[in-house]
Amino acid sequence: MWKEFKSFALKGNVLDLAVAVIIGAAFGKIVSSLVNDIIMPIVGLLLGGINLKDLTFVYNDVILKYGVFLQSVVDFFIIAFSIFMVIKLASRFKRKEVVKVEVVELPVPAPEIVLLTEIRDLLNANQRSES
Repeated sequence: MWKEFKSFALKGNVLDLAVAVIIGAAFGKIVSSLVNDIIMPIVGLLLGGINLKDLTFVYNDVILKYGVFLQSVVDFFIIAFSIFMVIKLASRFKRKEVVKVEVVELPVPAPEIVLLTEIRDLLNANQRSES
C-alpha cells in the first residue's frame, strides 16, 4: 500500500498540481493586496473620498457589509482576467510548438525503380482483367 501511495504522490501531475495550488495562493495574496491597497483607494478617491470597505447597510441589528463584498468582486475579476491572460499566453506558445513540427521528405526513387513499379502495376492489372 505504501508503494502505491508513493507512486501516486510522486507522479508528475500531482506535483504540478501542488505547485499550482501554492503559486495560486501566493498570487491570490498579491491580487488582494493590489485591490485593497491600490485599486480601491483610487476608486474611493474618484467617488469623493469614500472608503468602499466601510460601506455598510444597517437594518435593526443586522449589518450588511456590501463594501467588503464589492472588494471581493473586484478581486475576482482581476484574478479571472489574469488567469485568462496566462492561459492565452500559454496556448499561443503551445500553438507555436505544434507548428514547428519538421516535415520529413521521403527520398525520391530512381527513375528505373519508378518505371519497374509502373510495369509491375500494369502486369497486375492485366492479370486481374483476364481472370
